Amino acid sequence: MISTLSFRDPDGAVTCFGDRVIRRVAAQRAFDLRELLQLRSVQGMISARRLINSRELALREEEDLEPRARAIFDSFGAGGLLLEHDRVWFPSYPAEWPAEMLYAAGHLTIDLAEAILEEGYGLKDATPHNVLFRGPNPVFIDILSFDRRAPADATWLPYAQFMRMFVLPLLLHREFGAKTGELLAVRTHGVEPEEVYARCSRAQRLLPRFLGSVTIPTWLAKHCSRQPAKQKANGGQVDQEKARFILAAHLRGLRRTLQKVEPRSDLGKSIWSSYSSTSSYSAAELEQKLQCVGRWLKDCNAKTVLDLGCNSGSFSAIAAELGAQVVAVDADPVVVGRLWRQASREKLDILPLVVNIASPTPRTGWRNSECPSFLDRATGRFDTVMMLALIHHLLITERIPLAELFDLAADLTTENLIIEYIDPADPLFQALLRGRDALHATFGTELFETTCQKRFTILQKQPVKGSLRTLYLLQKK
Repeated sequence: MISTLSFRDPDGAVTCFGDRVIRRVAAQRAFDLRELLQLRSVQGMISARRLINSRELALREEEDLEPRARAIFDSFGAGGLLLEHDRVWFPSYPAEWPAEMLYAAGHLTIDLAEAILEEGYGLKDATPHNVLFRGPNPVFIDILSFDRRAPADATWLPYAQFMRMFVLPLLLHREFGAKTGELLAVRTHGVEPEEVYARCSRAQRLLPRFLGSVTIPTWLAKHCSRQPAKQKANGGQVDQEKARFILAAHLRGLRRTLQKVEPRSDLGKSIWSSYSSTSSYSAAELEQKLQCVGRWLKDCNAKTVLDLGCNSGSFSAIAAELGAQVVAVDADPVVVGRLWRQASREKLDILPLVVNIASPTPRTGWRNSECPSFLDRATGRFDTVMMLALIHHLLITERIPLAELFDLAADLTTENLIIEYIDPADPLFQALLRGRDALHATFGTELFETTCQKRFTILQKQPVKGSLRTLYLLQKK
């Protein structure tokens, strides 16, 4: 299967051929890019897994590409080069990140800009779309964002874009509780200072954290719109050493600006942030569940795990500790952000994403073709799927038929499903019903098992003692 992932940059395009990621670089950038990949700073970032690894394809390898692939690359003309990048196992997008991950991507962007400054290069753009995550760790993927800079130019070209895409969404999150993923999902170019300014009171606009990032840019934009643009006499050129010194100081200042909008670990609570610890189980019941799920994951030798409705991520952590690559999704950015902090701190291979599985991330971008949907990326990618303390929410709140839940699970997993049955007499099941008992009058153990066996074989079942819940280990037919 061939899919073009990038086409906006005139200097190159990225195309996937099955599990291979190949970038065509136009002739005018080929020499610079070969030099860039040899830089000490770039090699260091690749070794540290902070920049995607790239290798140039030999002529023989280029000729081995299938005809459709060659047609894509030939459109860039002769004299270019082909690079093959390491593939990030599960790509994600800023709309699916909690604020903590956006903040980490911002720091990575500044780190790279600082690292290449001394060797005569800079970044020509600064967007979170240049970053993916391996587990909880950000990795910069757009090698064409690096460009040779004018030695005497003291300006950092992507400053305004960095503010719109990183700083201002994080400021809205920290001060007003806005969800950064939702902001970036509908604002492909980021948040404008005028938008934040409109949300502030008059007193807030004069506070230090708003003054430099929001208020002054808004005032200047109004003033400049009434004044003709004036060209600087020297075009912003200064002595080369001075220019590098100014740029380095500017990047340090930008990092301090970013640090001021760091997401707070104590920033409020959500309806689900204490759900697993206070609402579902006693300590003894939770321990039973943890031991059972851990035993099944080990018995199944799970290597790639999708945890749907992960909440605090306790079961994701078990899977990661057993050596699995884990993608953990939940609709609540608060719990997902906390899980990212834990995974980063404990070095767990968990990619936490803000995804509502009842309405997952759709295809986006130009003609809905640039960013695949969550289900496009997830289907058939996992040997084990977990749906724990989830199905009653989908059945009752989302009104998803039981057969549809098993069909979805069968699409996502290649082998196993660990799922939790919640009896209609369970207190939380009853709380969600809110008088709509008739809609689920036929739901029970018999219907659950009959329906699941259309797509799965029941390998094991384990009642959770002291509760009205049962864990099932199922194998896909």
